[in-house]
Amino acid sequence: MRVRDVREKIVDGDAVRALADDIRASGRTIATTNGCFDIVHRGHVEYLQEAARHADVLIVGVNSDESVRRLKGPTRPVNDERSRALVLAALEFVDYCVIFGEQTPVELLGRIRPHVHVKGGDYRPDDLPEKVVVEAGGGRIVIVGLVDGFSTTGIIGRMSG
Repeated sequence: MRVRDVREKIVDGDAVRALADDIRASGRTIATTNGCFDIVHRGHVEYLQEAARHADVLIVGVNSDESVRRLKGPTRPVNDERSRALVLAALEFVDYCVIFGEQTPVELLGRIRPHVHVKGGDYRPDDLPEKVVVEAGGGRIVIVGLVDGFSTTGIIGRMSG
């Protein structure tokens, strides 16, 4: 069996609408999720695997370097956006990754129109700015549990402490 080049799984933000339209036209469902994914750890892997269970295709939005700095501060990200997307794309249950520069994934989700948008248990659906655009496109929000004790901020803290 030929292994797919993971770089092919990283799609441009402008091309993601056509990709999503093709997936939908083929009768398959789309799940999305998003995040910084700065240092990929067990919590990320389990979360993404659970997200993939909610549809036929999983598209992961990866915050750009600049948006990570706005969210997490000037010392982040640890890994650049392309490297973070490549590591995520290497996971077999991640079908596509797309880097986005906005503070929230609202614009990206408007282009994809997912059937399901998955977030971790530290969020409530009514607090998500993306809820309106997901539901307007006919999708729904799903909250999944997190793995206790695993966070990038915690890992960085342990490394520097």
